Amino acid sequence: MNAIISLTAGEIAYKVKAGELSASEVVEAHIARIEEVNPRLNAVVVPRFEQARQEAAAADVSRQRGEPTGALHGVPITIKENFLLKDTPSTFGLPHHKDQRAAEDGPLVKRLRGAGAIILGKTNLSQMAVYIETSNALYGRTNNPWNLDRSPGGSTGGEAAIIAAGGSPLGLGADVGGSIREPSHFCGIHGLRPTPGRLTNLDIPRGFFSEGLLEGVASQPGPLARSVADLTLAMGVLAAPGQEAFDPAVPPMPWRDPADIFVPRLRVAMYTDDGYFPASPAIRRAVREAGDALRALGAQVVEWAPPDVAESLRLFFGIFTSDGVRGLIRAVDPDKPEKQIGPLLQGATLPGLIRPLVAAMMGSSGQARLARIVRQIGMRPVESYWKLVEDRNIYRRRFLAALAAGPFDVIICPPTSLPALLHGSTEHLPDFDSYARLYNVLGMPAGVVAASRVRTGEESDRPESKDPVERMAAQVEKGSAGLPVGVQVAAPWWREDVVLAVMGALENHFRAQNDYPSQPPL
Repeated sequence: MNAIISLTAGEIAYKVKAGELSASEVVEAHIARIEEVNPRLNAVVVPRFEQARQEAAAADVSRQRGEPTGALHGVPITIKENFLLKDTPSTFGLPHHKDQRAAEDGPLVKRLRGAGAIILGKTNLSQMAVYIETSNALYGRTNNPWNLDRSPGGSTGGEAAIIAAGGSPLGLGADVGGSIREPSHFCGIHGLRPTPGRLTNLDIPRGFFSEGLLEGVASQPGPLARSVADLTLAMGVLAAPGQEAFDPAVPPMPWRDPADIFVPRLRVAMYTDDGYFPASPAIRRAVREAGDALRALGAQVVEWAPPDVAESLRLFFGIFTSDGVRGLIRAVDPDKPEKQIGPLLQGATLPGLIRPLVAAMMGSSGQARLARIVRQIGMRPVESYWKLVEDRNIYRRRFLAALAAGPFDVIICPPTSLPALLHGSTEHLPDFDSYARLYNVLGMPAGVVAASRVRTGEESDRPESKDPVERMAAQVEKGSAGLPVGVQVAAPWWREDVVLAVMGALENHFRAQNDYPSQPPL
């Protein structure tokens, strides 16, 4: 079993097609691994093991007959719970949706299954996919395989946890504000959030979020894996031509092969501090090491500062809550909201006349970060919403101009400010993930490559503060030695090929290091 579950999705596909392994052997090995680790992780919450066994047997018969095979023939995968998969629930963690079943597969799920992938089950997520932990009243809490007292992140945390633990080589997630990249960073795997519009959003059930909100914060599905090559393999299936035939929101942009990118010719912008939320020492070190590795290959790496990240957070919070979170409240009702979104609901529903007073009181009591967010969130008239969208577009042009002035082909930076969070801590960390949310506001493709682990003695250098957000950040850093850290890679719009090429080069470098997060101690 260990020999099989250590294989990448690409290796499995090759061996199944060559007859070196059967799809049934591969599926059984991964089911056994899920059954071994899932009682401690609670990552796979909608298993479909019997169906997977039947599909594996059919895949083996098909290969033996010499029938055509897809790029993922016989490869077991998992997908996030909110994706449409026939005869399974897509609840967003809400108990009142537990008995609903999808009538058919979503378009991306159809593509994966059409390429021969065998879905082992669906994985846990945060309630309504809106915070960087994975817990909800329906399925419970998912634990991080590197430390069960820590979260695997969210909202795609169940997916990242089971991939890191060897229960699945490849998964499908979605990213609204770091929901693929931060779990990848927390769990020591790789993940990609493509350019918005690269992949359809029609796999997400309608009615949970408004189309305007998803567009405003650049929501996008994307793959997670233990190998960067597997991200490329998955994107070749997901981003194949023809999506515009069923979703006019997807432009017919050609998919470019990352193998065509010559990394030594790239000009790289690097930053370890976004000027908004300081990153932990280990994360800063990993980014610097990534810069050194790219320099050693011949790339030009220049230290750079992204323009006005605070403005990007104002835009994110403003757009995300512009309906006064009424859509979120309607979707959750009659269930209770999880405590992690309690402060968001309270703040976003404050009457407009009271908001400045509450913010001023919070600021005067040392809660500077929370005060700033309270000023930014809440219901807006339609004209104010469109003013935010206009401001977002202006900010995007400003950012693009700063890149062009480099001129830079790609960016490397922290994925977020902290290593894997303590369970429940996102209630007190509303803006720690500025590094990830920036690229949702921008709409630029971004991925996270596993890089290193927190070393003893480098857990924290955060100064003492009266601000409760800063205090919680220091608490998360305490005892974080051994946890994985990643590096974020971003590129201009539609250049996922550049992102994946740089991620592949960094993966090759970091895998050779002693503290690469290759396998959690589970």
